[in-house]
Amino acid sequence: MRMTHDRTIWSLTGKDALTFLQGLVSNDLRVLEGGPGIVWTALLTPQGKYLADFFVVRRAGDELLVDVASPLAADTLRRLTMYRLRADVQIAPSDLTVTRGLGERPAGALPDPRHPALGWRLYSCEPMAVPAVDWDAIRVANLIPESGIELVPDDSYILEAGFERLHGVDFRKGCYVGQEVTARMKHKTELRKGLVRVRIEGTAPVGSDILGTDGKPAGTLFTQSGGFAIAYLRHDRAQGELRASQARLWAD
Repeated sequence: MRMTHDRTIWSLTGKDALTFLQGLVSNDLRVLEGGPGIVWTALLTPQGKYLADFFVVRRAGDELLVDVASPLAADTLRRLTMYRLRADVQIAPSDLTVTRGLGERPAGALPDPRHPALGWRLYSCEPMAVPAVDWDAIRVANLIPESGIELVPDDSYILEAGFERLHGVDFRKGCYVGQEVTARMKHKTELRKGLVRVRIEGTAPVGSDILGTDGKPAGTLFTQSGGFAIAYLRHDRAQGELRASQARLWAD
């Protein structure tokens, strides 16, 4: 199993591979039926909470790749195996590696489907040499959550994390695990919490509690870069000056 940039890649083969994943994840994978492509999606609990996000990739032929953050890989594989039952799906380690970069796409590279600022992803036998990129700065500037930081297994909800804006959920695809709760959050409720970009003076550890002007809990501080940060906030307490440890925050 090849791991690069803290990513684990699996190969999925078998005649049911695409339909198997289609019934489990938040996004519509049928766009991969016609040829090469890449889809960002999430696996949820039956209660609609985030378990893992990953890329499903088709390069050529019928093989699918699943590109997932390595810390989430073991539990994700366990879940996929549990749901597989009698489906004709084989999940095996892949020898491929993933390279991320900005600018002109090399041959075979695919655009990151979340946001144009995230550049491209190339799946190949050996990683390419590319210039270093401050991905955290890009994520903060464009409010893009990361596995294991802003996206917390068994805790986060994908709509609060911006999956609709980032093309990670489809509301017309039909049933998948956690679909009912996600659809209800979309159509029947107003989101009262979510990830927002904040201005920050000073620094605070990732995961620091954010307090409102009245001293009551308002949310959690995450990735910080260039005077801004990603925060999970209660919208009704995101007014005025907020504090996280020794840092001061303002909703952007």
